[in-house]
Amino acid sequence: MKILVTGSAGFVGKNLVENLKNIRDKKNRTRPELVIDAIYEYDLNNTLEELDQFCSDCDFVFNLAGVNRPQDPEEFKRGNFGFASTLLDLLKKHKNTCPVMLSSSLQATLAGRFGTSEYGLSKRDGEELFFTYAIETGATVFVFRFPNLVGKWVRPNYNSAVGTFCNNIANDLPITVNDPNVELEMLFIDDLIEALYDVLEGRAKHCEYPKTGEVIDGVEYDGLTPREIETGRYCYVPVTHKATLGKIIELLHIFHDQSKTLIMPQIAPGSFEKKLYSMYLSYLPKEKVAFDLKMNCDARGSFTELLKTVDHGQISVNISKPGIVKGQHWHNSKWEFFMVVSGHGLIQERKIGTDEIIEFEVSGERIQAVHMLPGYTHNIINLSNTENLVTVMWANEIFDVNHPDTFGEPV
Repeated sequence: MKILVTGSAGFVGKNLVENLKNIRDKKNRTRPELVIDAIYEYDLNNTLEELDQFCSDCDFVFNLAGVNRPQDPEEFKRGNFGFASTLLDLLKKHKNTCPVMLSSSLQATLAGRFGTSEYGLSKRDGEELFFTYAIETGATVFVFRFPNLVGKWVRPNYNSAVGTFCNNIANDLPITVNDPNVELEMLFIDDLIEALYDVLEGRAKHCEYPKTGEVIDGVEYDGLTPREIETGRYCYVPVTHKATLGKIIELLHIFHDQSKTLIMPQIAPGSFEKKLYSMYLSYLPKEKVAFDLKMNCDARGSFTELLKTVDHGQISVNISKPGIVKGQHWHNSKWEFFMVVSGHGLIQERKIGTDEIIEFEVSGERIQAVHMLPGYTHNIINLSNTENLVTVMWANEIFDVNHPDTFGEPV
């Protein structure tokens, strides 16, 4: 399959092209049925002659070209309608009836606050142009109405408030939020890419947009919410996320402060928090990509907290100098894993109130995870006379100085 991507240098285009390359080059093997032979990239720096050649040879078109923030509203029509006409005319010229995808916007619904949107009007005109083209030529068209698109590489201070917030907070720049209660619906770029793969594989999800106030099967629609229908004219991505500006800002500040707190918030698979954190990280300046950790050092070695989580404890690293014994304490309910990753040591545990001792000889040559059992006093001994003993330690809870649940007692 030969794929043409217009608007290839834009936010969606760049993400799509780079991911199509991964499919083409077999780096991404999650879509084994999808075979890509060539990717034609068209953007402002290309010529119409190149576009003409691409249109004569392609097997699928992703039309992502468009205007978002023009100086003159007339540019909406030229950019969102005019280019689409040129593209479709070239396909007709070569009698190429390959499938074509159009990137439109929820603003094209002209529902709610979008009722007078010049951008929405231009996008709706573009949609009708494609639907007419499909009738005239028999080609299949896939028209997507996107909500707020977010994710890595989105341009800040342009048409994405979330991109601006990520960029400014990551770079310690001021932000302005007029109403923190405003709710945004967001489509993350990686979810969109997966949906576009589905289109290429013939598994697009189709829908219609019921009018504001229309009630279907007991559900009242707002004009902006898609209703999945197999024969629908439109396509949609089923995975979107809604959050208020206030919630977005709150999370971004938590991400920003992680270098000081070491706290990793909940990032469940597929969650909004997980995706937003990935987006935020893409805006970090070089000087923040690495940050120092507080090493608690003494004559025995060092102990450094690495990462703390909201509900899954914390991870630390302990370095013991040759011959040193560390630990010699027990916990009521706290439990830990000790994982020696370098050196040669001995872990001892004794059940409180008994003489029962269990021992584990450990080494970086054979990495094991050893439980530190509640109610057992425990230690770790560096058996080497020359090498440091390096141990990664996980505890089931963040250390609380007011309730440490740690009581000294030799094994």
